[in-house]
Amino acid sequence: MKFGIVVFPGSNCDRDMQDALQNDLKKEVIMLWHKDKDLSMFTTDDCIVLPGGFSYGDYLRCGAIARFSPMMQSVIEFANKGGKVLGVCNGFQILCESHLLPGVLLPNGQQQFVCKNSFIINDANGKALKIPVAHGDGRYYASEEVLNQLEANNQIIFRYCDEKGNIDPAYNPNGATRNIAGIRNKAGNVFGMMPHPERASNKELGNMDGLEVFRIFGMN
Repeated sequence: MKFGIVVFPGSNCDRDMQDALQNDLKKEVIMLWHKDKDLSMFTTDDCIVLPGGFSYGDYLRCGAIARFSPMMQSVIEFANKGGKVLGVCNGFQILCESHLLPGVLLPNGQQQFVCKNSFIINDANGKALKIPVAHGDGRYYASEEVLNQLEANNQIIFRYCDEKGNIDPAYNPNGATRNIAGIRNKAGNVFGMMPHPERASNKELGNMDGLEVFRIFGMN
């Protein structure tokens, strides 16, 4: 699997993601500038990554301007053809603004930027993973109808929890509805999450739980 990482003005986790994929997962990585359009070097077996940061300075809503960049038009087409797309933090916001994923990321419930380790759990995995968060607009929200559809289709891939895996609002860093930390689309090829697995994928960082996140996405 080959990876393409889209770089927007304001991206600040693009090199972190490159380092994790290239050096920790030993994958081929191609950096993609937001003004370009060409994805012809990728097949639907590959993955395009939208990294964290503050694309276009987070003017209007987070991800709202990036959604209209030339490269994102190609990414939308790539996803609609079945190609894999992963959005982390600001990348998750862009995926929701692009309607590749349902719902929206609202300002944190406490109205403050949060930067700390959090624990998340995947129902199928059953193990709490320690993954850092760093965002001001990470509160996932969707209508009850959409939330019920996500539940019914097993599209909620991560929820915030305590270190033992108990899903408890007290350990939700942003007030996200139903403790949602990450979701996928119904087809299962587009993924979005607020926590940063690329910041927890190397023993020198003191945490390798991020590698398990990539494995759950089928990207190891």
